[in-house]
Amino acid sequence: MSEREKNLYRLANAELNVLNQHYIINYFLFKDIEQALQQFATGKALDLGCGNKPYRELFTFPVTEYIGCDIIQSSGNRVDVICPATALNFDDGIFDTVFSTQVIEHVDDHQKMLSETNRVLKNNGHAIFTIPFNWELHEEPFDFFRFSKYGIEYLFKKHGFEVLKIKSNGGKWASIFQLFLNTLFSTRKYRTFRSILIKHLFITFRFMYVYNKIAVWLDKKYFDDILTLNYLVVAKKVHE
Repeated sequence: MSEREKNLYRLANAELNVLNQHYIINYFLFKDIEQALQQFATGKALDLGCGNKPYRELFTFPVTEYIGCDIIQSSGNRVDVICPATALNFDDGIFDTVFSTQVIEHVDDHQKMLSETNRVLKNNGHAIFTIPFNWELHEEPFDFFRFSKYGIEYLFKKHGFEVLKIKSNGGKWASIFQLFLNTLFSTRKYRTFRSILIKHLFITFRFMYVYNKIAVWLDKKYFDDILTLNYLVVAKKVHE
């Protein structure tokens, strides 16, 4: 297997832009992350797979210390500790909060990742994860798994956690609209007539704005999470 690319470009901030291709997924993801951190993040916090720390501004009091770790240095050089998620370079029980977003699908041994998360957490400390369910291949070849909410609950319980909440980040309409947009934009690399048309329709004439707004409105009005883009899970460590 090839080595992971160093200085890989990663998300740098959690700002929403309605003209962005990923507005739909980010609209639900960013809001749910902010709410979860406000409610559950405390004390000494670890951002596991932190990349460029796009959510660092959300770690406010009662969080007293914020540390980011990742398997490689990020494009913004913001990783504090470089180590794999399956072998964390931290002592047992030193964190009150472990936060990890869109990372576990890239870890070949996700069970070991959860075991290590449990190990570095204090008793009654919180793990706050976001986990993709419906998304195309990305960061290949290091894209290994997708998880249903039932699989998520099983894995966290197996590794010594009480699952407090599992929330879908958007429902079926958000998923359909976002993935259709991703499919359209994936054709731009071929420089065909269709790709040129897509660019002018969605970007030059700002149809993207209308498309994204309709998608979010429709998903809220007719919410159904039989299909979702991601899950947010909050779990509490209940035993060693």
